[in-house]
Amino acid sequence: MSTQRNSQSNTPLDSKARASYAKMVTRLFTHWQLSNTDQLALLGLNENSRSALNRYRDGKPLSNTRDLLDRVFYLFDIHAQLRLIFHQNRNLAYGWMTARIDDFSCLTPVEVVKQHGIIGLNMLSTYLNKIKND
Repeated sequence: MSTQRNSQSNTPLDSKARASYAKMVTRLFTHWQLSNTDQLALLGLNENSRSALNRYRDGKPLSNTRDLLDRVFYLFDIHAQLRLIFHQNRNLAYGWMTARIDDFSCLTPVEVVKQHGIIGLNMLSTYLNKIKND
């Protein structure tokens, strides 16, 4: 398939939407105070892909790959759930990705993703969803 589709709505993502997502995800990384290395890991990019981060910060469209776009949608979902769970304290929401979590063997959420890749993002999203609904 030549056109990437949003897995939730099954509609094609044009370059304008992907550019908007690029700016949003890099802004999110700033709120989370993540290093470039951690940002690249969350996006599933090689440590030598720092130029991609700069392009995304400048508003260039995200690459049109399913893995990257799925990761970005997971990151947006994680952010939204954190904002709901910690609605009275943004600092807790923004600091969660680098906090040691007992339920993940005292790994940080970033470390979970580094170890498990996109499955790690799914694990975090599922975990937060369970907390939110308890």
